[in-house]
Amino acid sequence: MTTELGRIHNGDCIEGMNSLPEGSVDLVFADPPFNIGYKYDVYEDKMAAEDYLKWSNDWMTAAYRALKSDGTFWLAIGDDFAAELKIEAQKIGFHCRSWVIWYYTFGVNCKHKFTRSHTHLFHFIKDRKNFTFRSEDLDNRVPSARMLVYGDKRGNPAGRLPDDTWIIPPAIDQTFTLRPQDLDDCYLPNESDWYFPRIAGTFKERAGFHGCQMPEQLLGRIIRTCSDDNQVVMDPFSGSASTLVVSKKLGRKFVGFELSEEYVAAGTARLDATTVGDELTGAPEPKMSAPKTWQGKKNKRTRDQLAEESAPQKPLPVEQRIAEAINDGILTAWLSLKSSETVTNVLDDEAAAERFYQECERLGIPGSRSFCAERLFAIVERLPQMQPTLNFSDE
Repeated sequence: MTTELGRIHNGDCIEGMNSLPEGSVDLVFADPPFNIGYKYDVYEDKMAAEDYLKWSNDWMTAAYRALKSDGTFWLAIGDDFAAELKIEAQKIGFHCRSWVIWYYTFGVNCKHKFTRSHTHLFHFIKDRKNFTFRSEDLDNRVPSARMLVYGDKRGNPAGRLPDDTWIIPPAIDQTFTLRPQDLDDCYLPNESDWYFPRIAGTFKERAGFHGCQMPEQLLGRIIRTCSDDNQVVMDPFSGSASTLVVSKKLGRKFVGFELSEEYVAAGTARLDATTVGDELTGAPEPKMSAPKTWQGKKNKRTRDQLAEESAPQKPLPVEQRIAEAINDGILTAWLSLKSSETVTNVLDDEAAAERFYQECERLGIPGSRSFCAERLFAIVERLPQMQPTLNFSDE
């Protein structure tokens, strides 16, 4: 087995995994083709559904064989075959511990359905009672609200395990989607819906040679939690080699398989440039490192004005923070018109009103146009001293 480790093998993953000693791998992370027609270097991702499911069963069976009895298998898959592959994995003998949702902003734009902005991450094990899950490792725990918020002595000073679901509070007057960094109390690392940005083309983390690349911090969370130092991590679909790079950084042994000679060469170069102990690329908690929606430079003047209005002495309830963020955005859209007219006159002017509504849409303000208009009237009424000066110059 030692001759197989520490490299990416160029070839079919089923043959490769079946050539490994049975029960020799501790953790498998697989991000296979989703069967959605994506064109890879040497593989076109489009089979008949029954053929795709048969092939998926074959490679997952090979992964099952390669895993130790206490091994763990993580599967990343899209909507189209998520349910089917979960069933196929269970037929093989895997047990599902968690069904994690990886949520990202700037999803794949769709014209005739909601924008796709998530991937399914299945956490499987072979033995229900014997598997690696480093629950006591401080790197895998999060602060306890019992202690941080309430000062309750019953809280564990070492923190707690993450939750497996992130929920947007329902106690708001509008149903909408916000960027994760706009919600202080949601999308926490202790839950089962995980927020990590996709590796877009402009990101420094982008390897550049592969179209589908997993964030290092997401892989780090899985590898740290479900494997120990010096254990073997395997990726049947090495692709950009991110799984193997993160494994090496975290002090794990690794082995990968990849059909494309070009991807193998590029992935090997990434591995050669990686040293054990290197920091993972990206923010460990990305929603905390990114600016909130209304913190853009263009909104600074409006934020200062709203801050002078309220200046709370203690943290506001989450629903109030959300409402203030919406008000901030709507006021920014209004100020962009630089009009000396009243709100009524502007909204009665079809062209001016259209500019206002389009700016609201550009800023990502949720709700209908009537909602934006009603909220604007309420904001201006609440800030009467601003009425004479709503036509800001470009100073």
